[in-house]
Amino acid sequence: MSGSSGVAAPPRPAPTPAQRMPSPFSLPLHALRLAGKCALPLILWFSVGEAVRFGLLYLGTEISHGDFRQARLVATIAVMTLVVMLAMVTTAGMLYSLRGALWETAARGGEPERFWAALDRIAPAFAAIYLTWGFVRRDAQDFVQMDWLHNQDENFWRPIWAATAEGKEAVTTAGIGLTDLDWRVSLAAMVVAIGLRWLFNRMVERGEGKAAGVASALSEFALFFFGLNATVTLAALRADWVGHRKIVADSGELWKQAKENVPGWEVFWRTVGEIWPYLVDALLVPLTWLTIAILVFGAFREDTRSAVLGLRRLEQGVDRLEQSHDVTQRSFNRVTGGFTGRWIPLINTFRLTIKGGAPLFGLMCVLYVSLRLGADYADRGVRTLIDPATPYSWMVIGQPILFVKNLLVTTLTMCLLAATFDIAATRARISGQAINA
Repeated sequence: MSGSSGVAAPPRPAPTPAQRMPSPFSLPLHALRLAGKCALPLILWFSVGEAVRFGLLYLGTEISHGDFRQARLVATIAVMTLVVMLAMVTTAGMLYSLRGALWETAARGGEPERFWAALDRIAPAFAAIYLTWGFVRRDAQDFVQMDWLHNQDENFWRPIWAATAEGKEAVTTAGIGLTDLDWRVSLAAMVVAIGLRWLFNRMVERGEGKAAGVASALSEFALFFFGLNATVTLAALRADWVGHRKIVADSGELWKQAKENVPGWEVFWRTVGEIWPYLVDALLVPLTWLTIAILVFGAFREDTRSAVLGLRRLEQGVDRLEQSHDVTQRSFNRVTGGFTGRWIPLINTFRLTIKGGAPLFGLMCVLYVSLRLGADYADRGVRTLIDPATPYSWMVIGQPILFVKNLLVTTLTMCLLAATFDIAATRARISGQAINA
């Protein structure tokens, strides 16, 4: 007889993707898997967002010209605030639509978080990141470009200076709807926005209000746009005053002496100036968007707290600082405000990502840059192949091409960020590391 008992052991179930240790080099395939699985909601979020964005920009260019100019400019800036809020909603929505397809979501289980709850949680940090890293520039540039194209008569067929009913003269040219607000009106609106931001930040800290986070982000964006004109005016006056102070003059003299006497000083700083923009685009910007992705996937509360570690303390410190002497406050903002707003989330996000392996972060950056380079070359190739002979035909043809390009780049970028987080979190969990440690 055979030594076997005749009872076969039940086969072991194959480990699910959430139970296997994923390789960092599986990032491209995982991102494509997410893109294929969630293509429809991603396309819908992007398309609806772009349609609403176009409508808001068009509305802004319509209301920024005419009588009662200052009131119109206030309304225009309010519309631009909504444009930036829409960017936050669209980005959060695209990332939120990917959560159900992540391995880490399946592994952790639990009740799915509502979109509004996720949006309200990430809004304050999103506003800080979006403004401090200058992503708002694209929205402002698109507004100026649409204003020029939509109101060409204001620029080419009418004089720039037009007489008003009171006999005074006022600039009516297009493209200045965000920068032509009277600085006193701008300052008053800025004070109101600061008060609202303080109130909503307090509510967020205490966990009060279902929309306190979104309201905090809205007040942050309003503070930026409404305070733009007053800040520029006051900063110009302050720069003129500071420029005559002895310590500033001495600092300029020391810098001049260093350029003349330190070997390679000017070459070094010129090289840094040339390399820094590429470093930002290739490393820091991808890490910034990954920070936002981690916040959206922050139904895992401990991950969210880790990603923005220090921001809450920073907000409390700013609240106290806003009650301090004006000179102290301005000095603190100039020296440390930009640093803390930019770098604290990035440092903590890098700390989370590195647990998934340094190759994972490096590969994410390579793919992030490759997507944009590939899209630019593809765009150039398509335009070369079409090459219409009809004058001004690109005014019509160019927009659909640009829409398809942005759709592909944005969709694949969101999938890349989600896949990076998923692999990093899965590797950390399987290896026994607490991702929030």
